[in-house]
Amino acid sequence: MRIGVIAIQGDVEEHIASFRKALGERRERGQVIRIDRKGVIPSCDAVVIPGGESTTIGRLLEREGIADEIRGSRDVPIFATCAGLVLLAKHGDEQVMRTGQPLLGLMDITVNRNAFGRQRESFEAELSLSFLDRPYNAVFIRAPAITEAGSRVEVLGTYDNLIVAARQGKMLALAFHPELTDDTRIHHYFLDII
Repeated sequence: MRIGVIAIQGDVEEHIASFRKALGERRERGQVIRIDRKGVIPSCDAVVIPGGESTTIGRLLEREGIADEIRGSRDVPIFATCAGLVLLAKHGDEQVMRTGQPLLGLMDITVNRNAFGRQRESFEAELSLSFLDRPYNAVFIRAPAITEAGSRVEVLGTYDNLIVAARQGKMLALAFHPELTDDTRIHHYFLDII
């Protein structure tokens, strides 16, 4: 198994460490690598799009040709957190439109890029996620939210009446940062998708 983490900006090292930890817990062999150029995605069994600044990541993905590789790899599982969730969306809010935010358009969702406020409004919350047997302590940092989801999108969790975790096929999108906790249950869930 080869998991590629988009390494343009954001929580790259944290994602790499979390997936390596989860693989170790499962006693599975696997490689977690950085994707910082075109040509790597075709060799990956899964792709991680981390949090960070979504406009910056989106523009760099387009400029480097990585966005087209992601779009062309429809059967490859995608794990997207925070800014990654924004990038997966088909539709964005006014802020996304105003800034010319590039979107991958792969997941049938509409996003509010800063649904929970700015950096200073970051917070942690206990979430009930449909695929976990007990609450998950989620870290929200300048978090987005899904405001609309198409019929093929499975809502996995909400907070304050907004969708913060969803799945469409092999794509898992989270508004929060599981890579910033020691709890690898979500990583195990994604490894099962792979």
